[in-house]
Amino acid sequence: MEFEQIIQELGKKIYHPVYFLTGEEPYYIDQVSDFIEKNVLSEAEKGFNQTVFYGRDTDPMTVMEAARRFPMMANQQVVIVKEAQEWKNLEALRKYLAAPSKTTILVINYKYKKIDGRTELAKALKKNALYFESKKIRDYQIPQWVDKYIRDHGYTITPQATQMLADFLGDDLSKVVNEVRKLFILVPKGTQITADHIEKNIGISKEYNPFELTTALGNRDILKANRIITYFAANPGSNPIQATTGILFSYFSRLFRYHFLANKSESEVMKQLKLSSPFIARKTIEEARRYTPTKLFEIIGMLREYDMKSKGLDTTGEVSQGDLYKEMIYKILH
Repeated sequence: MEFEQIIQELGKKIYHPVYFLTGEEPYYIDQVSDFIEKNVLSEAEKGFNQTVFYGRDTDPMTVMEAARRFPMMANQQVVIVKEAQEWKNLEALRKYLAAPSKTTILVINYKYKKIDGRTELAKALKKNALYFESKKIRDYQIPQWVDKYIRDHGYTITPQATQMLADFLGDDLSKVVNEVRKLFILVPKGTQITADHIEKNIGISKEYNPFELTTALGNRDILKANRIITYFAANPGSNPIQATTGILFSYFSRLFRYHFLANKSESEVMKQLKLSSPFIARKTIEEARRYTPTKLFEIIGMLREYDMKSKGLDTTGEVSQGDLYKEMIYKILH
């Protein structure tokens, strides 16, 4: 079952006896678990009928005993296990899954990994529980995710602002949501969120950020690119070179792939390269034409090299982050 369907069911008070929430992306797991924790029982019912365990402090047998109890002055009880990935004997759950209590909603949060689907436990979970796997979103999907999340909450956002958030905040969805919610508090509903809003309320510079760096490199604007990396070097905490090389690697890989598309129309480029908007597609087409496939292949290899150097590998002596930035950008543009 997909995340949206689970939330819709919960909103309609359609509950399952057991929820097993697993996977590499903790955001969706937390959303489902928190919804159940906050909304299934009334405040008066929670005192006697809602129990929260933590994996490192308990074990499956203790949780199963709690789940077998009858609710007090309520139709059901809620038992939630957080950080269940800490359990060593997860297989013990099979006994409870064979006959789960009809008056208990048991929620098991098993984050950052998933169980082996070939095991008897996995089969029992998929048969007798709501089994939800929260998959990690890929880097290229983040701009689209940010755009949809913002639109779902009654706002719109410019492509530049979307990319700024995606580049700066990365693929940590909880972090992205926390920052975007700050905007929702400070910006009237229905507003189009721009780079100015991002700069003013989140603190990401609209002039000195990875999106603007890729634009400068795409335009082969030496002066602007050097101004940006000088700013990055002076603010290493906000602009670590490892994060920047990762963003540049994705960017130049996209330009490289463009050259080998059979159909280079804007709509097909957007589809094949999984871009978030026609604006980014047009930008990609224009900027890819300024680099030959051979040069792009060379840049991609160079970025790997500078990523290693930034981690202290393949270097002699101590080299500052600023020096690495300058060398890397010079080689890209020449």
